[in-house]
Amino acid sequence: MKVELELTRVKVKEGKSYKVDEWMKLLHNRMDEVLLTLGNEKMFVETIFREVVNGDEFLYWYSVQGEGGTYVEDSHHDIDRLHLEYWEECIDSSYEPMDMKTEVVMIQENIRNVIREDS
Repeated sequence: MKVELELTRVKVKEGKSYKVDEWMKLLHNRMDEVLLTLGNEKMFVETIFREVVNGDEFLYWYSVQGEGGTYVEDSHHDIDRLHLEYWEECIDSSYEPMDMKTEVVMIQENIRNVIREDS
């Protein structure tokens, strides 16, 4: 079973920081729904980080995902629809997303075994 690890940086549109606050609050408040959708995506871990550099705001998506999952764009879940609406409103599409290069993966054997069993 193949597992993909990704860390991607995207830029927040200028003036949309308050909307990102709303978006992150939505995800926190509706975590039960969020977690239900991750199974369909074969998403084992998804984490969002936030950073401001020289006045520019960025979000970083870290994920550990198995192969063969559904795409969030194909989801029928309301939380995914809202998630994509916030993405469209908040993420600067003129900034090329930056995929970080994986150098070393450190996952304990017991976690790897669980990932293999779930796929």
